[in-house]
Amino acid sequence: MAARTRPLLAKLPFYAGLRIGDAVALDLDDVRMSARKGFFRVFGKGGKVREVPIHAELRDPINAWLDERPKWKNAGIVPALFLSRRGSRLTARAASTVFTSIAEAAGLDDEITAHVGRHTFFTTLIRGGVDLVTAAEIGGHARLDTLRIYAQPTDDDKLAALDHLTVDR
Repeated sequence: MAARTRPLLAKLPFYAGLRIGDAVALDLDDVRMSARKGFFRVFGKGGKVREVPIHAELRDPINAWLDERPKWKNAGIVPALFLSRRGSRLTARAASTVFTSIAEAAGLDDEITAHVGRHTFFTTLIRGGVDLVTAAEIGGHARLDTLRIYAQPTDDDKLAALDHLTVDR
């Protein structure tokens, strides 16, 4: 996989909350960007379609890849956003190796996967105060209960909660 593909593919779980399968299923016309705004049209589990806003950190990698992509084999034939070296749609398995290779190149001991990026995306949103309904909508979760794992309170959260109690003086 070309170096220009890696930055975009590696950032999609963290900055868009996409599953690796969502990312490789994207077609060129699923990326909609104007000068200031944009979104991905994502066909998620169960055939449900959702619009995921494009974060500013994704704009340059998207543009770089869209400039590079026409040089790839079958670029004018295959509608997939991400292409393999053979000119077909990139598979989820091949895309997963991007994360493995990035972790290996960085010398990280932890297992780095697209799902870790997606998990970090949701944890960051929820800890930042985004309501569960909005987070579920962005991430394509049908049930709010699925997001519970990302909202687990820390010991500091529990102590801070006690600060809301009224104290008699």
